[in-house]
Amino acid sequence: MKNTLLEQPVLWADETTVNVLDVEKSNCYMWVYGCGLESSTGAKLVLFDYQDGRGGKHPKAYLDGYNGYLQVDGYAGYEQTEATLVGCWAHARRKFVEAQKAHGKGKTGKADWAIHHIQKLYALESNLKTQSAEVKYRERQKVAKPLLQQLLDWLEKSKDTIPTESPLGKAITYSLNQWPKLIHYLDDGRLNIDNNRAERAIKPFVIGRKAWLFANTTSGANASATLYGLVETAKINGLEPSEYLTRLFTELPLADTEEKLRKLLPF
Repeated sequence: MKNTLLEQPVLWADETTVNVLDVEKSNCYMWVYGCGLESSTGAKLVLFDYQDGRGGKHPKAYLDGYNGYLQVDGYAGYEQTEATLVGCWAHARRKFVEAQKAHGKGKTGKADWAIHHIQKLYALESNLKTQSAEVKYRERQKVAKPLLQQLLDWLEKSKDTIPTESPLGKAITYSLNQWPKLIHYLDDGRLNIDNNRAERAIKPFVIGRKAWLFANTTSGANASATLYGLVETAKINGLEPSEYLTRLFTELPLADTEEKLRKLLPF
């Protein structure tokens, strides 16, 4: 499954904390990597990888040799990979929403202009949802590119008049720092405007964590990563997870060739 993942032209990733009792460090992490409908083989995958930290060395090692697109949030650790990083407009918009809330209820300000402008970008994506990658590329060049230029001009103009430590100043700084990555989705119709797919993929793990609280050992955390990957990949390929796992565990001991193993893949 991992070999198939690394063959794809577009991947996405995210990470979240996990408590492992036999590890002295306070913050261990579960990383998630995936690919979707833009894959070259039609494979849809979600894989989890447990590590004892959040350092960039972990995605670098997992994605060793991968030089395709990787859609992520603004975390700098992904810079260590060889991938072409694509930003997330959902994260950028979230910063402006926080600034909007800081204005107080019923009041309007500069944050509202930015949010409204970003909404125009999302409206285009909504209209293009069922279109081919070629159509998405063409329409983004025609519609989104001028909108992005207007937004960049506004950010550049506003950065010198807004206190950098204010919520709006932080939103502006984030967007400007991430700008090269945020506009990468214009370059290829297979790319998404945001990284919400990764957040959706990791959500079942986050919800589960509230119930089971921790892994006892490192081997248990690794086992969880394997099982979450099998279950979530089965789900996005339209399979009922318990039925898939029952068949997998029944037939896996008999799969003594690569061909037999491949037939058990969820996709």
